[in-house]
Amino acid sequence: MNPSLRTLFAALLAAPIVFSTQLAAAENRALEIKTQQGKVEGTTSGAVRVFLGIPYATPPVGVLRWKPPVPAAKWKGVRQATEFGSHCMQPKLYADMIFRDPGISEDCLTLNVWTPAKDRGAKLPVMVWIFGGGFVTGGTSEPRQDGANLAKNGVIVVTMNYRLGIFGFFAHDALAAESGQNAAGNYGLLDQSLALKWVQQNIKAFGGDPSNVTLFGESAGSFSVSAQMASPLAKGLFQRVIGESGGALYSSGLSFPPLKEVAAKDSAFAQSMLSATTLDQLRAIPAQQLLDAATKKPENGASVRFGPDVDGYFLPESVPAIFAAGRQNDVPMLAGWNRDEGGIASTTTPESFASDVTKQFGDRANEALLLYPATDQSEAVRSASDLAGDRFIAYSTWRWLEAQVTTGKQPVYRYRFDLAPPADPNHPGGLAAYHSSEIPYVFGDLDLLNGFAWRTEDHRLSEQMQKYWTNFARTGDPNGQDLAKWPVYSPSSGWQVMHLGPEPMAATDKNRSRYLLLDSIWGK
Repeated sequence: MNPSLRTLFAALLAAPIVFSTQLAAAENRALEIKTQQGKVEGTTSGAVRVFLGIPYATPPVGVLRWKPPVPAAKWKGVRQATEFGSHCMQPKLYADMIFRDPGISEDCLTLNVWTPAKDRGAKLPVMVWIFGGGFVTGGTSEPRQDGANLAKNGVIVVTMNYRLGIFGFFAHDALAAESGQNAAGNYGLLDQSLALKWVQQNIKAFGGDPSNVTLFGESAGSFSVSAQMASPLAKGLFQRVIGESGGALYSSGLSFPPLKEVAAKDSAFAQSMLSATTLDQLRAIPAQQLLDAATKKPENGASVRFGPDVDGYFLPESVPAIFAAGRQNDVPMLAGWNRDEGGIASTTTPESFASDVTKQFGDRANEALLLYPATDQSEAVRSASDLAGDRFIAYSTWRWLEAQVTTGKQPVYRYRFDLAPPADPNHPGGLAAYHSSEIPYVFGDLDLLNGFAWRTEDHRLSEQMQKYWTNFARTGDPNGQDLAKWPVYSPSSGWQVMHLGPEPMAATDKNRSRYLLLDSIWGK
């Protein structure tokens, strides 16, 4: 063979290998992102690039325990971002919380990014998620809040871990004294704010638009969203909010008391349960020992709960006061709750319900029974379920919506999630649109959950909810893409609520009189 032809033939044979090598190198470069702290290398999930376990703060251990978070230190080389970081210290409380990470750790302040962007110039809207769990439990590695499927709708999804329980919300006079702000106790909320600042500084490298960030969350995550909306420290860190079940304007269990009250309670706990009076002593206690003490029920008295407070710094005033004065971060808002937040009170009778209402409402019981009727068994069960859900979480969300409508200038949208998921091991009845049941629909993660016999209507509603949520993230309006029209929630629209069921539809709020009654009693 002619030497020239032999050379050409050899080059042609080698071409696929060279091309394959170049393609692999290009793919590796696409999975390598330079953040302000250093380079990270992720992986893929279909057309979505995934970056897991990125530190956004220095581990809050040792002398940094119970201090505002410090940005993560810079690193050299390329950090692998292919595994979730540990979830924060917490007890095992809920069977439906399944984690895909190494376990609990005090070193837990990491975040995750799912991006469909092919390059940093995409300028996609960003959705930052805050998980729920009563400020006591939760983590970003749960399958039901995996961001890959939601990101396929053309948005970047970010989720972050934040300190919980005694690690995130312990208050003490000595902590306030050392802070320089005379503030203590809201470290978990400050973690969330730092993660939002990380997004502002880094998300452009992932193809995101830092000027188009939607903050969304569920339960304690939704309380957190309303608190971030109220905090001057979060100004400019997001442009829209979505709240799923909860608002920090009222709650029978997740109230935000004043710092002075919380510090007195927590200091007494430290002395009686930990035999510690100084910060050095408290910070020297091993994390697991601290967790065990915080979750142990005393022989006499109720357990101490650690949650957010009105610290004078993150929250200069109470959240209701900030909204009433119109000093909140005024952004478009979408919020609502699930039909059966309190479960189904199946054993309630008309007589027992009337007795309960009398105990709760006293001389206003007759007014309440007109709005929570119980003339027969089925009506009593429905009304008892409604009242339980209202007290637990619905009223607080309603009050947040009303506060924003009253003093805000941006559009507000309200929903109610009405579809009862099929039965599963944790909810065998399969009759309730229970608390947190909307999460896998929002994230499009139905097929990542085991034990459910998902139906056509479940998948259809999940697709529609993803479109509503991501439309809102793009423009501040959930409408579009051939979806049922979602009106603004306002007096001029007749207080329209979008009911998210097998066939989503908007309707005038039929329960407004009920919430106005509750507001006249609980809102004082």
